[in-house]
Amino acid sequence: MGTALVYHEDMTEARLLWEDPECEIESPERLTTALERLQQRGLEQRCLRLAAREASEAELGLVHSPEYVALLRGTQALGTRELQALSRQYDAIYFHPSTFHCARLAAGAGLQLVDAVLTGAVHNGFALVRPPGHHSQRAAANGFCVFNNVALAAKHAQEKHGLHRILIVDWDVHHGQGIQYTFEDDPSILYFSWHRYEHGRFWPYLRESNADTVGQGQGRGFTVNLPWNQVGMGNADYVAAFLHVLLPVAFEGGYHLESLSQSVCMMVQALLGDPAPPLSGPMVPHHSALESIQSVRAAQAPHWTSLQQEGPVPVPSPSNYSPEGRPSTLLPGGSEFKTAAAQAAAALSSLLDQLCLQPTPPVRTAVALTSLGAGLVLPPDVLCEEGSAPQEEMQAWARLHEALAKDEALTALGKVLYLLDGILDGQVSSGITDTPAPAAAATLDVAIRRGLSQGAQRLLCVAVGQLDRPSDLADDGRNLWLNIRGKEAAALSTFHVSVPLPATTGGFLNCVLALVLPLAYGFQPDLVLLALGPAHGLQDAQAALLAALLRVPAGGRVLALVDAESTPRLAGVLARVLCGEAPPSLGPFSVASPEDTQALKYLRGQLQPHWKMLQCCDLVAG
Repeated sequence: MGTALVYHEDMTEARLLWEDPECEIESPERLTTALERLQQRGLEQRCLRLAAREASEAELGLVHSPEYVALLRGTQALGTRELQALSRQYDAIYFHPSTFHCARLAAGAGLQLVDAVLTGAVHNGFALVRPPGHHSQRAAANGFCVFNNVALAAKHAQEKHGLHRILIVDWDVHHGQGIQYTFEDDPSILYFSWHRYEHGRFWPYLRESNADTVGQGQGRGFTVNLPWNQVGMGNADYVAAFLHVLLPVAFEGGYHLESLSQSVCMMVQALLGDPAPPLSGPMVPHHSALESIQSVRAAQAPHWTSLQQEGPVPVPSPSNYSPEGRPSTLLPGGSEFKTAAAQAAAALSSLLDQLCLQPTPPVRTAVALTSLGAGLVLPPDVLCEEGSAPQEEMQAWARLHEALAKDEALTALGKVLYLLDGILDGQVSSGITDTPAPAAAATLDVAIRRGLSQGAQRLLCVAVGQLDRPSDLADDGRNLWLNIRGKEAAALSTFHVSVPLPATTGGFLNCVLALVLPLAYGFQPDLVLLALGPAHGLQDAQAALLAALLRVPAGGRVLALVDAESTPRLAGVLARVLCGEAPPSLGPFSVASPEDTQALKYLRGQLQPHWKMLQCCDLVAG
């Protein structure tokens, strides 16, 4: 099990044989620069390399018509003038004698990756391919795309492996209308696309790229378009879209060579389980982004329980759509496109600079428990740590609380301090330790003070269970305390929030997506303490999901303090997600109770003036 990288050098053979400024950006260098960057960063060597195979014509027929496949087969024998004449029949397309071979390899790479993941040969994977595919339709090439690689992969997963629910997330500057058309009446495929739209003035200039296109027939509600109507969307806008559109529905960039290769590296690192760098810049979504998100939620609410509103949400008028005035500067390869791509490249360079300045710690996850029980099962790359803080240091901190005087509590405190120092020193990315119930609150207090005194600038503490915030902890903006399973919903200050633990799966997801994560991303911590104290009440899958989602805002720096009575089983579950594995399923979805919904609505209303990430939309209703 690991991460597969599917590629074939033959996919670089097709290239533009005549002058065409619109098409020149789809070049072989799109692949070679990405592969070179993967090699330079040592990422290719960590993957299982698979050579792409050609998709058979029968497999291509899962999406494309026999006549279209035959037409493409015939391009192998055409001369340059004939290829150019055929290319003019389509929008933003060029053909080469090697196009048919390259396109079959690109499609086959996706099929091969599906097979590898679904047969258990690998845990996940990345297919590095060209030509791209998401604009291609049943009988038409479009937008550099020849065969619809992702649509074919989804159909293959259905036909060969019997999958019944597939989520496609299409992240590109352009709308992938080819995928949308393929599955618009299929309720077994949920298609999500965010793309530049500008009220219909950006390529491909389609009315059906807007938010109010939700699918047809039985597929209504299974097409989700999030159109960006202005340029310059940043981290806050995409996080808001994740939290308020994509993730609630799921729980049930361009061709600039530098930015593309950097994007590939960061995606492969994520698949390998490496922590992502913390997001930079102010976490304040653009007003235009909020309008787009509200439009999507309003259009999708009739079809998804998790998006239903208690009241109507204003939707931008369709009259804003203006098909006329399609300036050439908005075409792929135009000056505005290149400017936007350069801005994206600069942002990605900044993120990669952070990775270079703060390289991945040598130990991804360490576990230091006071007792290694028989039920503890850890992934092979997790370090089982036996070290402890120096005796005099432990005793000095223990003098702050009488509950830490006992030997058992002192031993646990030594483990906490040892792991905390490893995280703050950059030797360990994340850690898990346990604390005896009587000393849980005192140990957490020491961990907060130690973290803030040893270099953490902003520390997020998510305390679940019977854990009260220390009364003398400074409310200076460096520590955000969020208590889940509090006695009541209360915003005691900007940085002190308490919420009852919801009783249902839907209520828990609401709490995480509509409160915990917006606060976490808005706060931008450099360390997260996740404390699962006495009577925390979380199921293992809920605790795992919470830990996995909290990895991202702090760049992977998470220390989990677990009630000793919950270990070792829970420690094993947390270790797997902190190593980058996917959390287990939450099980069947059950809607939030009216009481839980109202509690979150109240808190969001109290906190919105300060926390801008909470201003995205009204809370979803049960």
